[in-house]
Amino acid sequence: MLIVAGARAGTPAAAAPAKEAVVFVIPVNGEIADPVFYILRHGLKEAIAQKADLVVLDMHTLGGSAATALDMMEVLNKYPGATLTYVNNQAMSAGAFIAAATQEIWFAPDGVIGAAAVVTSEGQDIPETMRLKLTSFLRAKTRAVSEGKGYRGDVLAAMIDKDFELKIGDQVIKAKGELLSLTAMEATKAYGSPPQPLLAAGVAKNLEELLAKKFGPGGYAVTRLEVTWSEQLAVWLNAFSAVLIGLGLLAFFLEFKLPSHGAFAVVGAVLLGAVFLGHDVAGFSGHEPALVFAIGLVLLALEMVFFHSAGFLGVVGLLMMLGSLVWALADLWPGEPAHWGDAFARPLDQVGLGVVIAVVLGAALAKFLPDSWFFDKLTVRSITGSTSQPLPAESAAVVGKPAEAATTLAPSGYVIVEGRRYEAFCDTGLAEKGSALRVVGVDNFRLIVTKT
Repeated sequence: MLIVAGARAGTPAAAAPAKEAVVFVIPVNGEIADPVFYILRHGLKEAIAQKADLVVLDMHTLGGSAATALDMMEVLNKYPGATLTYVNNQAMSAGAFIAAATQEIWFAPDGVIGAAAVVTSEGQDIPETMRLKLTSFLRAKTRAVSEGKGYRGDVLAAMIDKDFELKIGDQVIKAKGELLSLTAMEATKAYGSPPQPLLAAGVAKNLEELLAKKFGPGGYAVTRLEVTWSEQLAVWLNAFSAVLIGLGLLAFFLEFKLPSHGAFAVVGAVLLGAVFLGHDVAGFSGHEPALVFAIGLVLLALEMVFFHSAGFLGVVGLLMMLGSLVWALADLWPGEPAHWGDAFARPLDQVGLGVVIAVVLGAALAKFLPDSWFFDKLTVRSITGSTSQPLPAESAAVVGKPAEAATTLAPSGYVIVEGRRYEAFCDTGLAEKGSALRVVGVDNFRLIVTKT
């Protein structure tokens, strides 16, 4: 997403008003789908943070997903400031729903809006019973967002329902049997007593003219957002966020279990970084959750390598890591109290599923990895040129035996027990090469040793 801040129009800075209006321009172009929704949500939250005076939807669309349009209407309803749609130059189908959720609708001279009946994703008519249900729901939804906005509710009903007759006084604007579409001229035509425009708040040949009419020439500063490849990527990242979380947590687990010299940690950081990136781009969260995750990871590493605080630091670090993932997935709005069910139900499900994936895969690896070619490549042979001994079936027999550190254990490494080399984990943290140790236990991967 590209944000160009501080673009000004009209007169030089010296002639500008003491306080320029802050305007956010958000494109609603092409198909109404998740990337457009993501940039809208991100832009609205940024506009709140910047205390914007106006958010403008620069609209040019033939429609798209009705479900996405309803999501966009919902976030527009959450936005506390002034909103405006500039029909530049098409707001068809789902675009008409979104425009209806803004406070004002302006048109380019050649702008058109309308024909908002629900069809299938292939553009085909839907069965009659389902059509009636969806039409009734959409009419109610548009009435809810159009209250107090003149004829807008009836105009949108005529765009959605071919059986609805739009009539003002004795004049029939749209007869039954067809869907309403309006040109800029038709949308600005006044009806009733006292007269008021049918739909449009005004007509402007471009955005600069529109904003000049609102704030005066040079009386505003524009922040313009654009849909880029990052929004498309975020769609895929968010679709697989639970899998990415599970694989990322598993990679960190393997880093502590196997001597990969940081390779698994890098993989885990990349996978979980992709989760944070996807949800940041989608407008769920900012950079703060990633920072909390990093602090939690550092605490967990300190617990494993240096400190042994009966697990306290490790537990705190793990809770911070999991909590930051939930935070990153939650749709929180600045200055708005979070409702537990709405904000955190889905994030908890996603993170919970990710933890289950990590645990299941970790258990599978614990069972099968020690006998695999991949595990053999991770043994000390890759470091020293020799091969460590696999854990014998009677490995419990070495418990209590003295051992010598064949490599530095930090906390994983290799030890010599009765002349044989084993992978080991030092439960008291760092042990230098040559240190005297004692075997205190075994697990599926290695011996557990302690300093003597």
